[in-house]
Amino acid sequence: MTDITRQIKQKAEHFLHILLNVFPRRHLLAASVVAACLVGLIIYPATDAEAKKQLAVKITLPVDLPTQELASEELDPPLRWIEQTVGAGDSLSTIFSRAKLTAADVYKISSSKDGKLLRNLFPGESFRFGLNAANELEQLHYIQSVLLSRIYSRDGDSYSSKLVELIPDTLLTYREGTIDDSLYLSAQQANLPDKLIMELANIFAWDIDFVFDIREGDSFSILYEEKYLNGEKLGVGNIAAASFTNRGKIYQAVRYTDSTGNSSYYTPDGLSMRKAFLRAPLDFMYVSSSFKPKRFHPILKRWKAHRGIDYRASTGTPIKAAGDGKIIASSHNKYNGKYVFIQHGNNIVTKYLHMSKRAISRGKRVKQGDIIGYVGATGLAEAPHLHYEFLVNGVHRNPRTVKLPQADPISKSELAAFKLATAPVLTQLAQNQAPAEFALNGARAANQAGSTSAN
Repeated sequence: MTDITRQIKQKAEHFLHILLNVFPRRHLLAASVVAACLVGLIIYPATDAEAKKQLAVKITLPVDLPTQELASEELDPPLRWIEQTVGAGDSLSTIFSRAKLTAADVYKISSSKDGKLLRNLFPGESFRFGLNAANELEQLHYIQSVLLSRIYSRDGDSYSSKLVELIPDTLLTYREGTIDDSLYLSAQQANLPDKLIMELANIFAWDIDFVFDIREGDSFSILYEEKYLNGEKLGVGNIAAASFTNRGKIYQAVRYTDSTGNSSYYTPDGLSMRKAFLRAPLDFMYVSSSFKPKRFHPILKRWKAHRGIDYRASTGTPIKAAGDGKIIASSHNKYNGKYVFIQHGNNIVTKYLHMSKRAISRGKRVKQGDIIGYVGATGLAEAPHLHYEFLVNGVHRNPRTVKLPQADPISKSELAAFKLATAPVLTQLAQNQAPAEFALNGARAANQAGSTSAN
């Protein structure tokens, strides 16, 4: 073996050593082929001149040689999606049937951990069914609203779920108006959404009788939430702050969520806007008979005391509990028709007569605003109405004029947090109001901020 051949052999052995160490095992075949070629060069060099030419061949190794090969897993084929919208009277079974799914699919979903959430469906909600190549249900999207949905995913023979809740952006919007005729029509002219007109009336309902107390020239201003998602308006939220001027007297309210998560409306000083009782326990058209010591009864045809208020309303209008309490009577007779009595604390009883239907039974506890029945004309009644009585220590009082107990104010321990949270909103409301109101309301907001700093 010549020196040149020996050099070639040494170079080949060195190159083979590099190949075996650099390439992973799956590339050994390629390395073996290269090595075989080199060995062939070693064994069959024609002449020293040719060998020199062979040595002159430049061998370049790859710089960034991969040490692992990418996994060759095939991606799951895409799911086929079917959409269904919940209609009136639809159940989970009917929805699945329209999507060509079986009762077994319904059972698997409904018996999963969060399957019971699919029992109560509402019109307008929707479902998206994700089916695999074998037409098996892999995913179910239960879309309750634009912001709220739940995704069920196949997990063996059952389904797991997760809640998807989107949080919209909230912007405060200002509206104001002057009463020309009714609150409703005047608020509509001010482009206030219907939902907020009712909320505005409910906020001030304990202080203002919107049937009897409203006068032309009264005014209101309101700061409310508008909800947006990805730049698209979804709708309105709650009233953040409001002011109502009735017969020259200004009432203000601001929304506050306390440390326990309860939200309510308060005066700028922290007093609750709500009283312990509703002034009127239903939405009525007008008062057909007032509280009187003596009235000629239209059916009995004799004079007797009328110890309550008759609120005229359409049959079926919901009647609400005027305050928290316990149902002490829920029955009927030929005089009162269908009636409900509520005991509030130790000394107050409210009575509701002539219902078309009772919605509560004796012994139940109710919260203010709970529906206890519906307007009717049962018993001694000429037309659909609610006869409402208010008794204090067994004595009848005029429901429209009796002084109503105040609900609890902001606690002392939370007063500083209340002022800190509400001062910016009240200031923003004041800055949008007319100059005459700005001076008064701005001073109040500044005083609140000053009190907070002092604390």
